[in-house]
Amino acid sequence: SAPTSSKRKAETELEREVKIAPSTDEGSEVDSPQEFEPDTNPPEAPLSKNQLKRLRRQQQYQEYKEERKVKRKDKRHARQERKRAERDAKISEAKAAGIDPETVLRPQREICTPKLTRLAFVIDCDFEGYMRESEIVSLSSQITRSYSQNRKAKYQGHFFVSSWKGKLKERFETALEKAHERWKNVHILEGGFREAAREAGQIMAGEKGGEVIDLIAPRENDPPVIYGEGEGTTPPEADKEVEQSVVYLSSESPYTLKRLEPNTTYVIGGLVDRNREKGLCYNRAKDYKVRTAKLPIGEYMKMQDRFVLTTNQVVEIMVKWLGCGDWAKAFLDVIPKRKGGTLK
Repeated sequence: SAPTSSKRKAETELEREVKIAPSTDEGSEVDSPQEFEPDTNPPEAPLSKNQLKRLRRQQQYQEYKEERKVKRKDKRHARQERKRAERDAKISEAKAAGIDPETVLRPQREICTPKLTRLAFVIDCDFEGYMRESEIVSLSSQITRSYSQNRKAKYQGHFFVSSWKGKLKERFETALEKAHERWKNVHILEGGFREAAREAGQIMAGEKGGEVIDLIAPRENDPPVIYGEGEGTTPPEADKEVEQSVVYLSSESPYTLKRLEPNTTYVIGGLVDRNREKGLCYNRAKDYKVRTAKLPIGEYMKMQDRFVLTTNQVVEIMVKWLGCGDWAKAFLDVIPKRKGGTLK
C-alpha cells in the first residue's frame, strides 16, 4: 500500500545517512584531521665526537673559572709586591749614595728620532691572479706590518705600494676601513713597480731624499752584491740594458745582497701563494729588465728546511740591517724560532 511504501522509503534514507555520517563514538577508528598532522619536532641527532669534546671543554672552562680568577689575583699581588720591594731597594740605595730618589725612580726612556735614508722599498701587488681569496687577506696584513716595521725603524726607507687595485684595494677600503689613508709618508700607486721606482728616484734625488748613512755609502772595490757561479758571475752593472737603480728581490736570483745601496729602489713581490709559483718574481724582473738579488740567508743561516720569507719579513730584515749592519742579527731577530734556523 502507499503508506507502507512511504515508510519503507524513509527507513532506507535513514540507514543511508547513518552509513555516510562518521561515527563519534570514543571507540571509533575515525580520527580527527588534527591527529594526522606530521611531527614537526623530530628527535635530535646524537652529538659528534668533536661536538662532545667542545662541550666538555666548555664545561671544564666554567668549572675552573673561579680558580683561574684567584690565580690571576695572586699573581697580580705577587707582581705588585715584587715591584714595591724593588722600588724600596732603589730608594735605599739612592739615599745611601746621597742621590735624590726621584731621579732614580723616574723612568729613563731612550729618545730615538727615526732617520729617512736615501733608498726605497716597493711592494709589487700585481699578482692577484695567482692568489686565492684567503691569500689576498694575508697579503693585506703583510703590507700593514711592512708599513709598521718601516715606520718605527731607526732608519727608514721611502715606502711604496704599487699595482693598487682589485680585491686588495677593495679590502682596504671596506673591511680595513681605509686604514691606509691614515698612513704617513707612504706612496700608493695604481701603476706598476717601474712607475713606483721612477717616482722614488725623483724623490730621492730631491731635498727630501733622505740621508746616505755610512752603512750604505758607496765603497771603492767593494761591490754591494756577491756573485755566484754560472749566470751570476757577470756583474749586473755590466749589462747596459738592465735598469741599475732597481733591484727586484727574489730567492731564485743568482746574485746575493752584501749590503744595501743609496739611491736604489728595492722591490718585494706582494705574493702569497704558499710557494706554488716558482720563479714568478725573478722572471718578472728579467722581463722588465731590472736587477735581481736575494737576501744572504744562505751565507749566514742554516735552515732545517727551505724557508720562504713573507713580504713583511723581507722589509723587516732590511730595516733591521739598516739599524745594526749585521745580517746575522737581522735574520735571528725576524725569522721565527720554530723554523729551526741557526747561525753558520
